[in-house]
Amino acid sequence: MEQTWRWFGPEDAITLPEIRQTGATGIVTALHHIPYGVVWSVEEIEKRKAMIEAAGLRWAVVESVPVAEPIKLGGGDLQPLYENYRQTLRNLAACGIDTVCYNFMPILDWTRTQLYYPLATGGSALRFNAHEYAAFDVYMLERQGAEAEHSPEVLKRAKAWFDAASESDKDKLLACIMSGLPGAYERYDVPGLKRVIDTYRDITADDLRQNFASFLREVIPTAEEVGVRLGVHPDDPPRPIFGLPRVVSNEEDLAFIVGAVDSVANGLTLCTGSLGAGPANDLPKIARRFASRIHFVHLRNVAKEPDGSFMESNHLGGDVDMVAVVTEILEEQKRRKDRNDARWRIPFRPDHGHELLTDVGRKTHPGYPLVGRLKGLAEVRGVMTAVAAIKGLPV
Repeated sequence: MEQTWRWFGPEDAITLPEIRQTGATGIVTALHHIPYGVVWSVEEIEKRKAMIEAAGLRWAVVESVPVAEPIKLGGGDLQPLYENYRQTLRNLAACGIDTVCYNFMPILDWTRTQLYYPLATGGSALRFNAHEYAAFDVYMLERQGAEAEHSPEVLKRAKAWFDAASESDKDKLLACIMSGLPGAYERYDVPGLKRVIDTYRDITADDLRQNFASFLREVIPTAEEVGVRLGVHPDDPPRPIFGLPRVVSNEEDLAFIVGAVDSVANGLTLCTGSLGAGPANDLPKIARRFASRIHFVHLRNVAKEPDGSFMESNHLGGDVDMVAVVTEILEEQKRRKDRNDARWRIPFRPDHGHELLTDVGRKTHPGYPLVGRLKGLAEVRGVMTAVAAIKGLPV
């Protein structure tokens, strides 16, 4: 498994020389300064690639080439956007970059309500509180019909939170929700978020699923032609958010996606944290079933609560059996190596991490501190090395 690290480009508080010291050899990044739907030029790709290689690293995975919202909505003349996406894939391939992570979540990426939840041992973690999410949904967005989507107990706590909240508290909650778009081109205030959410008012989950299938039919042939493998990232959390449908949340969703276009270029980014927040998701089973289509892996862990809340836990803690997942990935690597697949080694990165020690006050992207992710990488590296040695698998 290739050890990689997400880097948000020249504006990232964590530098490439620091990343090299973590033991990671690959960089996961994107051209965040380019608006959604616009072609990434060879010149811009090569500029970023040269920066990475000058630090003794390689650009291993693009995360992400964003899918423009009109494609998800499925209306109007989408051919220019499809062609821009295809041309970006061609340009990446021409620059030697052949793995692309993307998502199909409407409007919002990962969603949390606390960015710095204090840990008993010190440091802080990302957290999703069901009652704070409900307070935002019902009392700040004032979304029609939202009350019916939350339990009476959660609504009771949501109302108590909202009644006690200052304007600063509400602004902080909005900022937490917007922070799930760490590389996004746009941010929203509450009225702006209401407006963009309203664009999906007539889009059902089945509509979104069919729009996704249309996207795959348009771009996968080009990806296959130029040798790029795409891996869709799961929804985070894996459930509808603010009335927006989500269709990359469980095993059934993943089966639909890989079946929509039967090509090795049409694959998955296995995120153990995103899928792990779904109570019914069995991560080792999912990894086993879709092993041949997994092109990139995010390894992190979550601890779930009965009301739908969850917290980012230690990488080897929480509810996901990390040893079992890593074992499945290593087994798939061996199968690829045995059939002489030149790209047999699957890249992974330690996803999210607790803010620890000198992370505090450094102003890194929420969820992406240096020390916390280094700890996670070291823990996963130990699991990977031990499993490979015991089972005689290639690392």
